[in-house]
Amino acid sequence: MTPRIFPLTRRCGANSRKTTAFRQRPAPPGAGTDPGSNVTRVTERIDHPQTEDTPGRSGPTATTEARPDRVGRVRTEYAPEHDGDPDPGEIVWTWVPFEENDGRGKDRPVLVVAREAMGTLLAVQLSSKRHDGDREWVPIGSGPWDREGRDSWVDIDRVLRVHEKGMRREACALDRMRFNLVIHRLQLRYGWR
Repeated sequence: MTPRIFPLTRRCGANSRKTTAFRQRPAPPGAGTDPGSNVTRVTERIDHPQTEDTPGRSGPTATTEARPDRVGRVRTEYAPEHDGDPDPGEIVWTWVPFEENDGRGKDRPVLVVAREAMGTLLAVQLSSKRHDGDREWVPIGSGPWDREGRDSWVDIDRVLRVHEKGMRREACALDRMRFNLVIHRLQLRYGWR
């Protein structure tokens, strides 16, 4: 069974604007009877239990840790397209394995930074845990990927390989300035272009 993906098609940031319509799912019976009601919009993260069929958790589309020294030439680009598929420059949600690599993990947001020739994507994970002064983390501020509006940091020390079918939802496109800040740090660290 292929999981449904409901993208939030908006730019990340306080002055963001919606650029395309939301994908919609049918409203429950009797819903939407109020004038102006739009209960079919999916505007909140859909919580999935941590089961084997969580997108990105297992199988050929599992999100895995990529060794930056072994990924070959990486060409980063800012190319968000609000089409429900992950693209460089977008923050998407996927299942991310813990660093212990023991089968455990967590559904979390990641910033897609590059597309590989084989169709997979390279991404870096976000965290709302404060990392002030930690050189391995880049502060990017807050955005709609965090329901509570907390500031976020990007971990440039850990690169993930994400498959399109391993993504659960597209959250938003990070603005070019913040994307370029992260890319610059990745280029300095790994020699990417």
